[in-house]
Amino acid sequence: MDLKLAGKSVLITGGSKGIGYACAETFAAEGCKIHIASRSEANLKDAQTKLRARFNVPVEIHAVDLADGDAARALIAACADVDILVNNAGAIPRGDVETIDEARWREVWNLKVFGYVNTTRAMLTEMKNRKRGVIVNIIGMAGDMPNYDYAAGSMGNASLMMFTRTVGSKSVDHGVRVVAINPPATRTDRMVTLMRGQAEKQLGDADRWPELTKHLPFGRPCEPAEIADLAAFLASDRSGYTSGVVYNVDGGLAARH
Repeated sequence: MDLKLAGKSVLITGGSKGIGYACAETFAAEGCKIHIASRSEANLKDAQTKLRARFNVPVEIHAVDLADGDAARALIAACADVDILVNNAGAIPRGDVETIDEARWREVWNLKVFGYVNTTRAMLTEMKNRKRGVIVNIIGMAGDMPNYDYAAGSMGNASLMMFTRTVGSKSVDHGVRVVAINPPATRTDRMVTLMRGQAEKQLGDADRWPELTKHLPFGRPCEPAEIADLAAFLASDRSGYTSGVVYNVDGGLAARH
């Protein structure tokens, strides 16, 4: 299926690794011009080199801490003409309401929650002026399946889900669509590192980590590309009547409860 994305420009936050990098690969394969942002310039340069070599498309990098509202707005100003914004930066650590103190809670929400809010607000202004554009928020299943031991993440994700629905319900009046995806446990480098550590402790062999994912749907974690492919479809005109919705990509997990 031709998504008709060739020639469009995309900004992906948290785009140097994991789901963000998978999104960069998918959009690049569609012929898009790529902007990726993250805090690590070294990781960005590595991702830029790989994307340019594989897909032969323009790739610009932006080293920025999106927990800083002014920095987030400056990023959008530098990429004001992009057609698609994919918000993906930020990971909230596990912990219950007693173990995560206020300072840490605010720190992680500044990046994941307010980072999305600030980039969306700034980009929405640009897109409304052009009467076109798409914003895709990569959030997380904990917003729909809250977990006491992941309090800050569950609450942060839930707020971003409602943010997406709220903004996306009205943005269509200006030709702009806002949608979101909730990924489940996904086989990123970060996840594999964590699972290898658990496998070493529980099974005595880090290489046996896939055995710890057999309880998941299909007996495996989600692949980053499975999230990225949906992001590309939702950002395309093939999904042109879609806004203000959140897609759970969970292999049916939520429906089991």
